[in-house]
Amino acid sequence: MRREGTSDTLTVALARLGVFVVLICLWWVASQTVSRNLIPTPLDTALAAGRLWAEGKLPAALGTSLTTYLGGVTIAVAVGLPLGVLMGAFGLLGRTLEIYIYGLAATPRVAFIPLVIVLLGLGLEAKLFIVFLGAIMPIVINTYAGVRQADADLVEMARSVGAGRARIFRAIVLPGAVPYILTGLRIGATIGLINTVVAELYTAVSGLGGLLALYGNSFRMAEYFVIVLTLACVGVVVTELLRLLEARLTRWST
Repeated sequence: MRREGTSDTLTVALARLGVFVVLICLWWVASQTVSRNLIPTPLDTALAAGRLWAEGKLPAALGTSLTTYLGGVTIAVAVGLPLGVLMGAFGLLGRTLEIYIYGLAATPRVAFIPLVIVLLGLGLEAKLFIVFLGAIMPIVINTYAGVRQADADLVEMARSVGAGRARIFRAIVLPGAVPYILTGLRIGATIGLINTVVAELYTAVSGLGGLLALYGNSFRMAEYFVIVLTLACVGVVVTELLRLLEARLTRWST
């Protein structure tokens, strides 16, 4: 894998800036050609963001949503990573559980919400569990796949020089699984953010999801766009942080 140089990084940054400018222009054109009651201008949205921030509504909702989001994803990582590693390390366990894992992954999480509400109520515990359900499956599946994809030649070479199973696992299997694990974390983090909004809509209405419902139902579209863009920014920040972590942890493969 080729490491990106300074010129490559600058090119990507300029390309992203160019796309951003084009999107803003398209947004402005759409606001002029469609009713402003549906699509506010970028300026109207920026002014609405300033008002929501000054009133304290946006930071309060953002804090509430981040608490739910980060809490649920953290629990998913704490459970999903060890489970995926164990499934990959012990073939019988992996082959036994994988059919159930794939079945749960294919089931819409919304189907579990009524049961979650009955068992956990409408508070923070229910929200955390809904986020956990969304984030854990990609983490487990990708970790399991990464551990199973260990380089057979390297493993055989290590065995030939007397390396034990534990050492092979630490030195070869886990480092080779890192790209898979981080891909699972990025997908899980994205789904977890979606489930955060779902949890806030279906349980006690609060956070960014609550504001999304409030402004959407009252057709306050400038404020609605502010919440949508805030969620998008949270997603971008989280995925970029994980991408940087991936680049740092996979330097050995460059």
